[in-house]
Amino acid sequence: MNDSAIARFVREAVIEPDHIARARQHALELGAAPVSPAVGAQCAVIAAASGASAIIEVGTGAGVSGLWLLHGAPSAVLTTIDKEPEHLAAARDAFSFAGVPAARARTISGRSADVLPRMNEGAYDIVLVDGDPATVMDDVAHALRLARAGGTVLVPRALAGGRVADPVARDAHTADMRALIAETLGATGVIAALSPAAEGLLQITTTTETRLAR
Repeated sequence: MNDSAIARFVREAVIEPDHIARARQHALELGAAPVSPAVGAQCAVIAAASGASAIIEVGTGAGVSGLWLLHGAPSAVLTTIDKEPEHLAAARDAFSFAGVPAARARTISGRSADVLPRMNEGAYDIVLVDGDPATVMDDVAHALRLARAGGTVLVPRALAGGRVADPVARDAHTADMRALIAETLGATGVIAALSPAAEGLLQITTTTETRLAR
């Protein structure tokens, strides 16, 4: 079986809950590219396996990734950050439609560079980074500070649309993702893995105090 057939099987095997499929449709209408069902399902499994109670994400979109995380950890409190008010409004609608109490879905409007330094260190079980591609390295560095010992940082779109595997691709974001993958997979103080499903998911679980050099 070739790689494309495997990728198609993985993509089509995921059954997305109706409330997440609804949020996905709204995200596409807004142009807020949501995580794929395959990546969302992986995030849900990690949230469930970690028994997450406190989750923070950079890049709310229309709420798709947040809903997947809460699907895995239904009693968790989610804090989600986005600089687009329209996206946050769509996410709040999606959370309400899904029956998520407002107290468990906190939305913050702002740039990650302004918001993340104000968040509590070591306070989160899961930190998902899916914001501005130009700030991914800084966002992940902050995420590792925010994650508790044993917490996990999740980075969707880690394959940069497949460009990380193309040696000809030399744009800044692709270079950043290659560097991030290489650094985390070889770092001490973390256990990291790269999933190739759909757009890719980099998973970084902290074992000790961890920092990325910037």
